[in-house]
Amino acid sequence: MIEVVASMARGPVFLAGEVMECLITFTNPISHLSTSASSEMLAWASAQIHCQFHASESRVALPAQGTKQDVQAESDTVLIPSRGEGGQCMLDTPPKILFCDLRLDPGESRTYSYSEVVPNDGPPSFRGQSVKYVYKLTIGCQRVSSPIKLLRVPFRVLVLHGMPEPPFPQDEEVAPSNPFLEEEEGGRRDDRPLERALDMLTITSRRCPHLFNITNMRGKVAKFCIFKTVYRLGEDIIGTFDFSEGDIPCIQYSVSLQSEEEIQQGYQRRPGQSISVTGHGRHLESCLHTASTHFSLPVPLNVTPGFSTDIVTLRWRLHFEFVTSREPMESHNVLQNQPEVTVWTGAEHVDVDTFSWDLPIKVLPTNPALTSYVSQFTGTNSINI
Repeated sequence: MIEVVASMARGPVFLAGEVMECLITFTNPISHLSTSASSEMLAWASAQIHCQFHASESRVALPAQGTKQDVQAESDTVLIPSRGEGGQCMLDTPPKILFCDLRLDPGESRTYSYSEVVPNDGPPSFRGQSVKYVYKLTIGCQRVSSPIKLLRVPFRVLVLHGMPEPPFPQDEEVAPSNPFLEEEEGGRRDDRPLERALDMLTITSRRCPHLFNITNMRGKVAKFCIFKTVYRLGEDIIGTFDFSEGDIPCIQYSVSLQSEEEIQQGYQRRPGQSISVTGHGRHLESCLHTASTHFSLPVPLNVTPGFSTDIVTLRWRLHFEFVTSREPMESHNVLQNQPEVTVWTGAEHVDVDTFSWDLPIKVLPTNPALTSYVSQFTGTNSINI
């Protein structure tokens, strides 16, 4: 028996365009139950990245495809990373050979390093109501005259797209040269996509207050202020309400962070198919006789930032719901030197109106190291062959 262990040392979350590294260890263990031990042989091992696409048949109409045989002969030495998995393989990287003809003596281990650039042209990892995109690193190995064994390590991919170029891309060229540094070090920044991506994500730290007047058919309800509309995973969305200038009493309001999953028109199972809406947090507050208040909603680290493919589009929004009174409601003022105890009781019946409002926002990725802490994946897996 040979034990194969694959481990992503930095964690199971990567940005597209970043180099993924994985250590793969092959061990011929010595069991205390066995009376004799012998060397073990492996013919070859290779690894590659692939992305599987899954779609709900009730919501997504995909073009018909020819039937593909999912059985691999014992003598076949071709690695098919998606063998045995459902869905379609959206993309895969070229396989890389780890070794050929490996012999392991009892108790011996060999560790190989696999590195590959996570494809830039693929979708992000996503588990929606209609579609799913799942990334895996698949390691295939084979004994002589034996079937291929597959070890799969799932991981998460974040895609950063639609970002503007850095404001001053020529800074490095006009910066004074350091005669004590080698010339190649000056271009080292181009080899660090993670650092460049994090630099571009600083756009979310810029604050530019947006003011909105909340009104219904009866008049003004409140003034709403939000400091920005672009957020990274893990950031808090903070907004304030000013009811002091309102003409209509607001009894209650709620704010929900929601994602919208829309199937592109050409792939909808039914014409005019509804958009799938998922809630990721809600703030509810009673605000009668409140002059001003605020809310804070965190963007979860385990959700998928907005993206768009030929099949699906994911957008983000804040969904507001307001409950207002149809009649003015007098507030009870307590005098400073009032000697008697007074009790104020709310009205038993109030005629109300309800209305809602959606504010589109953008959700972008963040540092993959942060999202690794809450990832459902461990970045490690093993198999015995």
